[in-house]
Amino acid sequence: MDARSPAWFDRVYNNRALVPDFATYLQRWTADSQAVRHTQPCLTDLRYGSGPSENLDIFTTSQAKAPVLVFLHGGYWRALDKSDHSFVAPALTEQGVCVVVPNYALCPAVTIPDIVMQMVKALAWVWRHIDTWGGDPSRIHLAGHSAGGHLTAMLMGCDWRAYEPDLPPDLVKTSLSVSGLYELDSVRQSPLLQQDLRLDDKQVLACSPAWMVPPMAGQLFSVVGGLESEAFLSHNQLIQNAWGRQCVPVAQVVPGLHHFSMMDAFATRGHPLNDLVLGVCQERL
Repeated sequence: MDARSPAWFDRVYNNRALVPDFATYLQRWTADSQAVRHTQPCLTDLRYGSGPSENLDIFTTSQAKAPVLVFLHGGYWRALDKSDHSFVAPALTEQGVCVVVPNYALCPAVTIPDIVMQMVKALAWVWRHIDTWGGDPSRIHLAGHSAGGHLTAMLMGCDWRAYEPDLPPDLVKTSLSVSGLYELDSVRQSPLLQQDLRLDDKQVLACSPAWMVPPMAGQLFSVVGGLESEAFLSHNQLIQNAWGRQCVPVAQVVPGLHHFSMMDAFATRGHPLNDLVLGVCQERL
């Protein structure tokens, strides 16, 4: 446990305070996402489960048997929605990738372990059904931002056959975590976050990827913005140290970008970060 003060943890985990114009990013993401859903081939609010938040959007591509990218949104497990993140799709669908954006319930109505299991359910649904919309179930990849990066790492370690015995053990081939969080003990030291997350010792232990046995299959690529807080920079290196370079071949710091501009880069065709996403999906890294 870190001996630093609660105020320090609040400072390094409060991305909205660290980026004063953060609201302009969120507003633009929402507006751009609405435009994407009106102009791009997509299916919205498909059910992957019976819960009120268990739905997803699929953005199709013209390529047959396309690789599939499942994108998991951020928001510290307590905010935002899949509808705010449709903007990530066009730069990938126009390059032959089928994009899926699932929703999940938010804390404090549910716990982080509950959210992890919702994403397991969503991935199992994608594997069973994505071929209906042109995706290749043998080429499923993950990407996630912030809390979504944490969920991405958790899913890399999933024992798929323990969940449902007909699922392939390597259901997820490769993953990209953008500004991800890999241990939750320091996260719960932030009073700002803990008031909603309500993490206890058992949940921290169960949902800290860096403390788990490295995945037996697949690779995780981890990136963080050079302008992000020391906490996020530390998390980025932590996962490579914990899982090793064979499992995490990249723990990259992207100069000049902060927590929110990282997602702009992710969604911009031709940016090196978008090229990295495409490389993950095409398994050519």
